[in-house]
Amino acid sequence: MFLILQLSFLHAGIVVLNGLTHIYKVENGKVYKGKIGIENTDSTPQSVKLFLQDFTYKADGSMNYSEIRTNSRTNGDWIKLNTNLITLKGREKTEVFYEITIPNQPTDPGSYWSVIIVEPVEEIKPSNDKMGVNITSVIRYAIQVITDHEAEKVKPDLKFESIKVEKEDGKQIAKIAIANNGNLYCKPSVAIEIYNRKTGERLGSYSGIAMGLLPHTSKSFYIDISKVPADQYKAVLIATDEEENAFALNVELEIKND
Repeated sequence: MFLILQLSFLHAGIVVLNGLTHIYKVENGKVYKGKIGIENTDSTPQSVKLFLQDFTYKADGSMNYSEIRTNSRTNGDWIKLNTNLITLKGREKTEVFYEITIPNQPTDPGSYWSVIIVEPVEEIKPSNDKMGVNITSVIRYAIQVITDHEAEKVKPDLKFESIKVEKEDGKQIAKIAIANNGNLYCKPSVAIEIYNRKTGERLGSYSGIAMGLLPHTSKSFYIDISKVPADQYKAVLIATDEEENAFALNVELEIKND
């Protein structure tokens, strides 16, 4: 599947140039402007459609795209695109603009979000040479548009859901599932401190990459602990956001040889 998606990406030739997460600190009644840079890296013309959806995800890797207003904290009704369809010539770049109009009436403090989907439009070319239906994979980009309203009044509420150690590509990986039960988007970094179970001696601290976490969603954070010998340990999980809010949990950890 990975190879198929990569080949499809090259075929489509569409690239988003200015990031997949756009964050705004907003106030009631104000209008904010943004843009999406798009390039056609192929030599042939390519049409692209743009539309809004709600979006959530879970630590098991599942993602849910749905109609606007499915999510109670959607901002999809606030966002207006200046176009829903563009056609790029070969090697051409362009920008699609959008406006975010924040309602005048008060809203609960925290983060509101939706995603702008950027999807190549594949031209259907019927063929009489072969029987059946040709299926073409299409790569879509989902650009998160996050609006933080009175963010200073709320804080993330992170909860450790589970931890398991699995071997992947010859490495021992700690997979730590974390949920954001609060109403504010954050980008936590996660570390694990490992201690000798009998003596309490600290053996080391290991960390993974920081990842964004939307309200009422969860993700699995991966940490390479291959340097730790197989045994049973005590450990402390620590999640820290950009504002240095820290969340910790004591756990028992078992690392196996197989």
